[in-house]
Amino acid sequence: MIISPAYAQAIGGGDPGFIGFLPIILMFVLLYFLMIRPQMKRAKEQKAMVEALQKGDEVVTAGGVVGKITKLGELYVTIEIAPNTEVVLQRSAVQVPLPKGTLKTLQ
Repeated sequence: MIISPAYAQAIGGGDPGFIGFLPIILMFVLLYFLMIRPQMKRAKEQKAMVEALQKGDEVVTAGGVVGKITKLGELYVTIEIAPNTEVVLQRSAVQVPLPKGTLKTLQ
């Protein structure tokens, strides 16, 4: 015979079930620990900081405005940015609380 018969490849050449998905599972675990978990931790810390705000605290807002809290509401906060000048912002716009007396050193 000139042409030899062809045989199908054996089934044993492929990866069995779980081991085939192992790289994908490892990527998701790595993604969780490198991106998702730290973001959730930062969000929890930000929420705790916003809930702990008090009247008289000196803060920096998301827009970079520095001021002193004069009124607190459930959703909004009033910040005095200059004498007789107040701005009403959402509580979530407060980014960083400052140590007491920081405003006097900035002026």
